Amino acid sequence: MTTTLAHRLANYACSLQFGDLGINVVHEVKRRLIDSLGCALGAWNEEPCRIAREIASDFSATHGATIIGTDHKAPPDWAAFANGCCIRYFDYNDTYLSKEPAHPSDNFSAVLAAGESVGATGKEMILATAIAYEVQCRLCDAASIRARGWDHPTYGAFSTALAAAKLMKLDPERTRHAINIAGVHCAAFRQARVGELSHWKGVAFANAARLGVYAALLARAGMTGPAPIFEGAMGFEKELGVSLGNVGQLFDKAQEAVPGEGPASMILKTSIKYWPAEYHSQSAIEAALFLGKEIGDPAKIRSVRIESHDASVDIIGSEPEKWKPETRETADHSLPYITAIALIDGEVTEKQFQPERFTDPKIWKFLEEVTVQRNDELSALYARAVANIVHVTLQDGRTLTKRVDYPLGNALNPVSDEQLEGKFNSLVMSSLGETGARKLLDAAWQLEEMKSPDELMRLAKMP
Repeated sequence: MTTTLAHRLANYACSLQFGDLGINVVHEVKRRLIDSLGCALGAWNEEPCRIAREIASDFSATHGATIIGTDHKAPPDWAAFANGCCIRYFDYNDTYLSKEPAHPSDNFSAVLAAGESVGATGKEMILATAIAYEVQCRLCDAASIRARGWDHPTYGAFSTALAAAKLMKLDPERTRHAINIAGVHCAAFRQARVGELSHWKGVAFANAARLGVYAALLARAGMTGPAPIFEGAMGFEKELGVSLGNVGQLFDKAQEAVPGEGPASMILKTSIKYWPAEYHSQSAIEAALFLGKEIGDPAKIRSVRIESHDASVDIIGSEPEKWKPETRETADHSLPYITAIALIDGEVTEKQFQPERFTDPKIWKFLEEVTVQRNDELSALYARAVANIVHVTLQDGRTLTKRVDYPLGNALNPVSDEQLEGKFNSLVMSSLGETGARKLLDAAWQLEEMKSPDELMRLAKMP
């Protein structure tokens, strides 16, 4: 039998052990868990999160997984969906930028659900997370699918299926079938992120995670999936119009993404968001906040010009809806709005993405004087740099300019553990209180010592 990419991914995941992970990778997994828990609890009351939670709560399972913020155990695939909606919805969790962008901490929804359903240890969950990051990010490096009309959660179906299979201790053959099943029914349309955006923008990966866990459950029970899922005549590469090239060879050799950091170190190349908005806007936010302090009164501003790279313009800076956002999902994916509101309000928090703010007629009027332009130099630097240049012309004719290439939180400009805890506390303190937030933080920092994720989920229960 030909050694397909699915074989290679399965062999890689099954052979990797916790001891293979570098110390920095283990620490980074814990940082991303903290970030994901904060994002999830911060978004817990948002409408799509509530909808998902209510639906999932209609189902119970003896060997299920906890719906975050509650003590209810649902089937692990439904728990993965409900929890994934919370992790992702604020668009505040981490990012990886390459040929295809991604938010790889989305994989935690599957890791926590599958791990709890089988009583996995903290070390096993750390390993499964590192594998998921490695697989999703390597696939993003291999080929862009968004340009062909497909959404990035399509890759997440494979990474979550592998993570779940690893936690379920499936052998290579059943792991391969989990990959095959995940791939055949998980292709997602890019329409989720085009035009006036809906709830689905923030929950699309949660659905991929649900299907990834479901694929692993089926494979564990003996269900087989179509092969070869990547190379077949009607397989992934053919139908999506992409070539994954030699990505399989990277897993054959367990090639280190970061030298000296072990064979699952792609997580160290990913970035944490410091502001709750689409990642390509992070450097524009930082630049706008800098200029805003110098300007003082936003009434002094006549116009704003943003120079950005192609990916940013294509994704968040070109459609007319971005200048008149009518939904939260559009507002946090609008380069003109995000930059403008940073200049006007002097902050970018959850408050800036409430309807009364982004639909304010005064804001829409301000946005008429905001333009976005492509900059070839910035495009050439992408994705290592995620640069924006903000020019603000004042009423007196002066123009102030600020350029930021590596915003705070970028892999090349990382947040400290203390800054990460500050972000976490800002998201959960109001619901869990200071003592509750500290207990959850301490548990996450000690993840490798944890006997079961049950403890973590108990601490994450909303009062």
